[in-house]
Amino acid sequence: MSNSTRFRHVQYGWDAAYAATLDPVERLVYRSNLLGSDQRITNTGGGNTSAKITGRDPLTGEPVDVLWVKGSGGDLRTSTRANFASLDLGKLHTLRSIYLRDPARGPKSAIEDAMVDLYPHCTFNLNPRASSIDTPLHAFIPYRHVDHMHPNAVIAIAAARHGERLTHEIYGDEVIWTPWQRPGFDLGLTLERICREHPQAKGVLLGGHGLINWADDDQECYERTLDLIERAARYIEARDRGEATFGGPKYAALPFDQRRATFARILPWLRGQISQQRRFIATIQDDDATLRFVNSVDAPRLAELGTSCPDHFLRTKIKPLYIDWNPHGETIDDLKRKLAAGLEQYRADYARYYETFRRPDSPPMRDPNPTVILIPGLGMIAWGKDKSESRVTAEFYTAAIEVMRGAEAIDEYTALPLQEAFDIEYWQLEEAKLRRMPPEKELARQVIAVVGSGSGIGREVALRLANEGAHVVCVDKDGEAAQATAQMIIERHGMGIGVAGSDISACGPAIGLTADITDRASVQAMIQQLVLAYGGLDAVAVTAGIFVAPDGSGRIRDDQWGLTFAINVTGHYIVADEAAAIWRTQGLPASLVLTTSVNAVVAKKGSLAYDASKAAANHLIRELAIELAPLVRVNGVAPATVVQGSGMFPRERVIASLTKYGIPFAPDEPTESLTAKLAQFYADRSLLKRPVTPADQAEAFFLLLTQRLGQTTGQIITVDGGLHEAFLR
Repeated sequence: MSNSTRFRHVQYGWDAAYAATLDPVERLVYRSNLLGSDQRITNTGGGNTSAKITGRDPLTGEPVDVLWVKGSGGDLRTSTRANFASLDLGKLHTLRSIYLRDPARGPKSAIEDAMVDLYPHCTFNLNPRASSIDTPLHAFIPYRHVDHMHPNAVIAIAAARHGERLTHEIYGDEVIWTPWQRPGFDLGLTLERICREHPQAKGVLLGGHGLINWADDDQECYERTLDLIERAARYIEARDRGEATFGGPKYAALPFDQRRATFARILPWLRGQISQQRRFIATIQDDDATLRFVNSVDAPRLAELGTSCPDHFLRTKIKPLYIDWNPHGETIDDLKRKLAAGLEQYRADYARYYETFRRPDSPPMRDPNPTVILIPGLGMIAWGKDKSESRVTAEFYTAAIEVMRGAEAIDEYTALPLQEAFDIEYWQLEEAKLRRMPPEKELARQVIAVVGSGSGIGREVALRLANEGAHVVCVDKDGEAAQATAQMIIERHGMGIGVAGSDISACGPAIGLTADITDRASVQAMIQQLVLAYGGLDAVAVTAGIFVAPDGSGRIRDDQWGLTFAINVTGHYIVADEAAAIWRTQGLPASLVLTTSVNAVVAKKGSLAYDASKAAANHLIRELAIELAPLVRVNGVAPATVVQGSGMFPRERVIASLTKYGIPFAPDEPTESLTAKLAQFYADRSLLKRPVTPADQAEAFFLLLTQRLGQTTGQIITVDGGLHEAFLR
């Protein structure tokens, strides 16, 4: 039987010829990447794999059995060798006696958690990767290769009311059911006992959790993983209820364009509602599977039950917020009222859940807002501290929907008992993992649009903000240039993990958008796209501008005069006005930084339109600071003498300036040479005698967009190397 017919519900990817070229650890990484690349096999960041490989003691040279196992916090799809912990298997097994000596041992006992602190003492060859809490599950299974996955089809069985009976019906005695138990040392010993008592077994179905299976050959282990998942999926497929899934439809989805328009209207307001403690980034999901669920008769009942697999509800919280809104009979105002009431009730329910199930040593209650919101007709909105986390949250609830679909097709879906769920969510080891995470960067959780970011100062501003953790919306009239800047950010910082999100909402930490700032409709369309991507907007930096080089007599045409003011003044106002509408709806403090010029305060010959437009922009900043206060801080950056790397100095402007200042040059001289001459001239006439770069301007934008100058508004920072002619009088 070919693999294409053998596997319909998972993707077979093993290449034996390629695997033969790899060393044993590389083969483990290869197997892990294959398994992690299929969402039906395991979710992002979930599951783990291991191999018991003979190594050499670095001091004695003696052979050592080494357990290589995916370390804490890794992701199978993207893992490399560095993501795997390596432990001396013999030393790991000696921990058994320490555990068994404790009379209070058992699931969730103090000794269970204490054992985790002993794993570093078993590290092989100083490997710095921290071991995960699942390490004992791999260590005590007496086979060379172990896969622990979270497949939707298998979790559907694990979450079914009669999961034990179903396990036997599907797998016979090849897979052994074991009731829910939190991962740890005791579960590792339980798996060892199951292997001893059931030598014919190929795996264990962990109630409410997932699948763990093994083999002494890595390819056989990989294929066994796929086979066990395939069998569960086919069992569910044969009993799928089709249109009657989830009780059948209660509502119909809104048309695509109407869904997008509705999302764009509610997202900034909703983001403001849930971001009172800390800001969140959104991901929307409205694929057919999500819409089938949120529109169904059973969605309210199933959503209230919450999720089952611990990996799921650590991201999605104990349950989502479901809003019973009729998309065809109620208005957006009705939706907002229901959302407001639903959020208030959700927070109260979460506080009650915490107080009911907390233990004396439980960590403090976390943010009580939902991370998943389900709306009939629209789909799902997932929230996270950054785009990567919100995509993962959406991915996990998408997996939860599939689990519920499968469980309801073959039986009745059940969730973990609330106390068990709480003990996972507020587990001290999970809390310790959170505390070990590096502090958030200065602009984390922020969405900042940089208008004019296709080149020059705007590109430098975008890159600078991204370095500090901002989600950057790169905007330019040249859409390809904006996308190029966004791609630079993604290449530097990565897409993050998680594979969910519909359309533009599947984006990473930066996107590139096209907008003509002289056209209000174009700006509105751009803002709608960024809202659909991230859920809202925290700040805008406008670096777009134009300088029209005058003719030989120092004049420009009337249409060029109009274009200068349209871009340098009116365009800035249009962007500010449209962004302000989002900020008022969102209700969160925001910041706006516009670009002016030192030319705004220096009267001189040869740049009348440009200088006058920048003087107007200076005053526009002061007017907007008054109009948008107290919600929005409005400031400006006034560059000068920025030539090299600036998009404001095309060859014709450089030539015009060289001509104006009497600087000799040859007509056929390369642009780089001409630019260097002009840059040096500007540097020499400044007080500091140093060229000013786009990066210098970006630093000023950065300061104004952070809280470092949080009490500053209506002001303009000059970055010109010290031109005394521009000193304010």
